[in-house]
Amino acid sequence: MEKQNYLAEIVDANGMQRTLKRLASEIVEHSGGAENLVFVGLHTRGYPLAVRLKAFIKKEEKIDVPLGRLDVTLYRDDIHHRAESLEMQVTEVPVDIDGKIVILIDDVLYTGRTIRAALDALVDMGRPAAIRLAVMVDRGHRELPIKADFIGKYLPTSRGEEVSVKMKNIDGEDGVYLIATDD
Repeated sequence: MEKQNYLAEIVDANGMQRTLKRLASEIVEHSGGAENLVFVGLHTRGYPLAVRLKAFIKKEEKIDVPLGRLDVTLYRDDIHHRAESLEMQVTEVPVDIDGKIVILIDDVLYTGRTIRAALDALVDMGRPAAIRLAVMVDRGHRELPIKADFIGKYLPTSRGEEVSVKMKNIDGEDGVYLIATDD
């Protein structure tokens, strides 16, 4: 999307760095340390957010939190409607999650359906002690009873708006933008 479609810049690159640093601290504090954590980032932008959170924790806590990536395509509740347009990504969780605190990481929490699919996928992998959800933006409009444990920014939106989280390594810039849709 081109920048002129943006209604507003919600978080700039510096604000994104500060927010991720705060989220990393909250995750460690709430978890009683980083020793028992496993980060699992959702495709596409949850994984690079997880990479950055991991880096903050490694710098501050001197602990290298295991990191995985998760594709929930096969767990989606709309797969039979969109099968031809869905592209499978890599799922890789390099450690056993049994007994671990899994921090599931995504860019935007909206209806909760993607997170429901991710929970199903994680439970198929093992029995973690807990699964917690960290998101850069919670925009509301939940269709399922799912709530984030760690939120970078709460941004109430209308149905005619979208939230776009931009990542430097994917989009060439860091930031969070509110976008008008054609609806």
